[in-house]
Amino acid sequence: MPFITYLSGLLTAQMLSDDQLISGVEIRCEEKGRCPSTCHLCRRPGKEQLSPTPVLLEINRVVPLYTLIQDNGTKEAFKSALMSSYWCSGKGDVIDDWCRCDLSAFDANGLPNCSPLPQPVLRLSPTVEPSSTVVSLEWVDVQPAIGTKVSDYILQHKKVDEYTDTDLYTGEFLSFADDLLSGLGTSCVAAGRSHGEVPEVSIYSVIFKCLEPDGLYKFTLYAVDTRGRHSELSTVTLRTACPLVDDNKAEEIADKIYNLYNGYTSGKEQQTAYNTLMEVSASMLFRVQHHYNSHYEKFGDFVWRSEDELGPRKAHLILRRLERVSSHCSSLLRSAYIQSRVDTVPYLFCRSEEVRPAGMVWYSILKDTKITCEEKMVSMARNTYGESKGRYYLTLKVSFF
Repeated sequence: MPFITYLSGLLTAQMLSDDQLISGVEIRCEEKGRCPSTCHLCRRPGKEQLSPTPVLLEINRVVPLYTLIQDNGTKEAFKSALMSSYWCSGKGDVIDDWCRCDLSAFDANGLPNCSPLPQPVLRLSPTVEPSSTVVSLEWVDVQPAIGTKVSDYILQHKKVDEYTDTDLYTGEFLSFADDLLSGLGTSCVAAGRSHGEVPEVSIYSVIFKCLEPDGLYKFTLYAVDTRGRHSELSTVTLRTACPLVDDNKAEEIADKIYNLYNGYTSGKEQQTAYNTLMEVSASMLFRVQHHYNSHYEKFGDFVWRSEDELGPRKAHLILRRLERVSSHCSSLLRSAYIQSRVDTVPYLFCRSEEVRPAGMVWYSILKDTKITCEEKMVSMARNTYGESKGRYYLTLKVSFF
């Protein structure tokens, strides 16, 4: 219907007049096009000519569409339809703050599905930089104001490597409400809760404190509603930082090994060298090799001297441990200098004030759970790598959108 025809129909039905205008509607002919002579509401001097462009309807304030309708019955029907369409996928009715689904709105498992369960988005916490053993993850609460009621979030984490069939090894599952907030989880995992820039938005967080250095980990998250439905999975895969290395100690061990290898090597000295190299970590052994070759390569590199002094079998047992160091960490361990530092990072440690009854998980709403939080500090040791003494470099990966 052309707008002019619609406007004329309102005039005919006496729904538009000079005395009674619909709330929130204003006609501004002088801004966009000329008014037709038949429109007495916007009759202005010099504006009576017909215009090829329609008169525009201007909304001067934001109001719900159903308030523009004067008939109460029609207004309620329109309001109900809009609420159902927005919150219940048009397949149910909004009752208070939940959706009553139609009889046709049930899935294959017999669960009502007129109110979609949004997918939570798992991400690295921007306030806690991952270290070799500590990673902090967070997500925004996906419970809408009306409809779906989130009961819990289920976290899964597992270490991924070439020796593990990731399809067979499922990893460890943790319930955010039952395990972490209740305190039944391990001391290596802590739950937190904070608020975003918008007060109504809750951000949940989990900090893992006992991960393995230089390890590839996969974290997944999904939401569970009060009826037992699961959302789609959200996944984060990351590699923890390289293992900590005491560079001064590595240089001391390199000097010790050189002194043991230098000159005539007795059986006792050979055993001492073997025991020393087997006791250090793989990353420390890599650094010892680096220092040995930097200072004493003119007497024979580390591999050749180890095979010559200890024999092929013992040397092989030592050197094969270097294969455990990833290519990424091995490149960093070749840096000229390595410095250690300890960062202290605050995080919120949260506990639930109430006990959720067993077997009633699906009927408890997570957002209504009373939670108390206290700030704690976690120490995170790091290595900084550089190419010249006193100068250390940090590489940042920046994405532009």
